[in-house]
Amino acid sequence: MSGKLEDKVAIITGAGQGVGRGIARAMAKEGARCVVADFNDESGSAVVTELEAMGGEALFVHCDVTSRESIDSAVARTLEVFGQIDVLVNNAQRAPLTPTAVMDHTDEIIDLCFETGFRGSFRFMQAAYPHLKASRGNIINIASGAGLEGLEGQAAYGAAKEAIRALSKSAAREWGRDGINVNIICPLANSPGVASLLKYAPEMEKRMTAGQPLGRIGDCEADIGPVAVFLASEDSRYVTGHTLPADGGSSMIR
Repeated sequence: MSGKLEDKVAIITGAGQGVGRGIARAMAKEGARCVVADFNDESGSAVVTELEAMGGEALFVHCDVTSRESIDSAVARTLEVFGQIDVLVNNAQRAPLTPTAVMDHTDEIIDLCFETGFRGSFRFMQAAYPHLKASRGNIINIASGAGLEGLEGQAAYGAAKEAIRALSKSAAREWGRDGINVNIICPLANSPGVASLLKYAPEMEKRMTAGQPLGRIGDCEADIGPVAVFLASEDSRYVTGHTLPADGGSSMIR
C-alpha cells in the first residue's frame, strides 16, 4: 500500500479496539506498517487480520503498558520484524466504566488511570526515544476533553490525561532538537469507553453534543484516524507541542 505514511512503522498502543483501532486502520490505508500493541490478545490479533485484509503489513505484540519489561519487549519485537520505529501513538488507557464522584475515588482508581495512561505513555516514550531519534519520528499522545474541561465523574481519568499533555509538551521542547515531533489529540469518538459511559449516563450524549457545531460524536476511524495520519506524516513537520481537539468543536463551546 502507498500513501502519506509509506515506509513508516507505527506502534499504536491499545489498538485492539476503539480509537487505537481506528488510528491503526487509517494509518494502514496510508501505507504504514502497523504494530498493534495491546493487552488483549484476541482483539489485538483480530485488528492485525483486518489490516492485512486491507493489504497492509501489521504485527501484533502483547503489551502491558504498566510493565517496562513488556514495553521493552514490544519495542524489541518491532525492531526485529520491521527494523525501525517512525511513529508512536500512546493510546492505551484504562479507567472506571462508570462515572465516579471525586469523594468516591479510591487509590486503586487513581493508580489504574495513571499507571495505564500517564506512566504507560511515559515508559513507552522513553523506550522508543532512541529509535524515534534515529528516524526523526513522531509521537502522538491521546488526551481527553475530560481533562481539558474537567468533566464531572472523571477526576482521575481527566487528571491522568492532563498529565500526559504536560509530559508531551516537555518532551516536545526537549526532543525537538532531535527531530522528534510530539503532539496530542483530544478525541470525542464512539469508542467502547464512551459507549460504556453513555450506557450508565445516557444524558451525557446530549451534553457532549449540545451546541457543538458538528452535532455528533465522531467515528474512531473516519474522524480521528485522519488527524493522527496528519500528525504522523510530513505534512505536520512544523507542528509540535500542540493539542488538537478532534471533537466536532465541543471544546470551543465550554
